[in-house]
Amino acid sequence: MSRILPVEIAVQDVAGVRTALEHGAARVELCQALGLGGLTPSIGLIEAAVAAARAAAATSFVHVLVRPRGGGFVYDADELDTIDRDIRAAVAAGADGVVVGALTEAGELDRSLVRRFVDSAAGGDVTVHRAVDASSDPIHAVESLRALGVRRVLTSGGAPDCRAGLSTLRRMAAESGELEVMAGGGVRIADIADLAAAGVDAVHLSARGVAARGGASGPGGGVDGFDITDADLVQAAVAAAAVAMR
Repeated sequence: MSRILPVEIAVQDVAGVRTALEHGAARVELCQALGLGGLTPSIGLIEAAVAAARAAAATSFVHVLVRPRGGGFVYDADELDTIDRDIRAAVAAGADGVVVGALTEAGELDRSLVRRFVDSAAGGDVTVHRAVDASSDPIHAVESLRALGVRRVLTSGGAPDCRAGLSTLRRMAAESGELEVMAGGGVRIADIADLAAAGVDAVHLSARGVAARGGASGPGGGVDGFDITDADLVQAAVAAAAVAMR
């Protein structure tokens, strides 16, 4: 039997969760504010996403991004307290896992904080996000995750996007052991075959479109329209992943 290359979709609403479910995605990264790189979603959204996945009998499907603000990944004590609380709240709300990361002031992966986040997740799956790509040594950062109880890492291979980081992704995949390497960062449908050939364990993309419904935002409401999950892109990504593994 051919190996299946899972496709993870970053979504920002329950409609996105349903689209991912209907078109064969393996899981979602649930977040808000993808324009800022993604932030922690509301507890109401987490609960609704979990309910949708359960109604579809989907397991290990909802993984919640826990990131309290945009910008870099060095956090103060108040931010870390918020992260711990959000991890625990997400797991208590039924999330299958969380997506986290932190760096030290020196730009290294903060292993002690990652271990703390794993403890806060209390057995839920833990994915470390692209903080590793902002670290001083992405390869070493990924290698160090193997001993921390982390399930997978989302990475572009330390590059601005997965195409530029393809050779590093190949090395990460070859040396990762049981740690899953998920390629993300500007993933296009046409990239999926190359990423599969590089040996990654999964691919991640946002599959974003724009909706114009909802009326004008007016003064103070920001730009008109909002992000949606494009069903055609999700379907195309899942199909490309299936073809790549034949």
